[in-house]
Amino acid sequence: MTPQRAPEELLGQIQSALDELGLTEMHDALDERLADTAPDLTRLEWLWLLIEPQARGRRERRIERRIREARLPARKTLSEFEFEFQPKLDRDLVVELATLRFVQEGKNLLLAGMSGTGKTHIALALGLLACMANRRVLYTTSADMLAHLNASLADNTLAEALKDYTRPDLLLLDEVGLEQVERRVASHSGLMQKVLFPRYQARRSTIITSNIPWDAWGEYLDDHLGATAILDRLIHNSHIVVIDGPSYRERAHRLAVEERQAEKKKGRARN
Repeated sequence: MTPQRAPEELLGQIQSALDELGLTEMHDALDERLADTAPDLTRLEWLWLLIEPQARGRRERRIERRIREARLPARKTLSEFEFEFQPKLDRDLVVELATLRFVQEGKNLLLAGMSGTGKTHIALALGLLACMANRRVLYTTSADMLAHLNASLADNTLAEALKDYTRPDLLLLDEVGLEQVERRVASHSGLMQKVLFPRYQARRSTIITSNIPWDAWGEYLDDHLGATAILDRLIHNSHIVVIDGPSYRERAHRLAVEERQAEKKKGRARN
């Protein structure tokens, strides 16, 4: 028979074991619960108050790790998006996309529209939601991805470099066609195809933002047949959102100019 230990001794052993297991939040919760002189709780409720802080802390750390690994340039949310500024945008579809069912189903999202209309904001917001759902996410611009893959051809590391872009559950491929550097490397060895074809076959979702129309992808890739093959796969299993509206950046610039002019008028009035 195990000899009965004094409560203080047993408590010390429990606290030491929690520390040894790295359960620091549970240790702190235990101290807090023991200091509560009148806990009107069932045993299970009391036990949950010990476990919940540890589970929550671990979940928050996991989310932060996912966000770091995703390399999101900014943390955007859909609650910050000004839908009123883009009245032609299908808000119901965006809300549906926020459920991440399209990621679960292996579907893609093509976001098209002129620069500054909010495509990247929506993509980043969905990427952040995917991180919070414990999905592997990676953000990259098209130019950066193609430059990276093109450089890997020089030292025969293309197969390894491709894994960065083919493995994530959700790839955010931003600004397709925006920079001229892409046009110089896009066609070399069909780099875009080497990323998108395996993702399509593995049913891993890709969000693409682009300010060039679909029928211009052949010129962009300098490969009309290759562009047709890519678009055929993308459009076959995709949601397509075209944002036909004004530019947020143009509005911000205009408001900044108007604010400066107003300040100058106030200054002249004071003088």
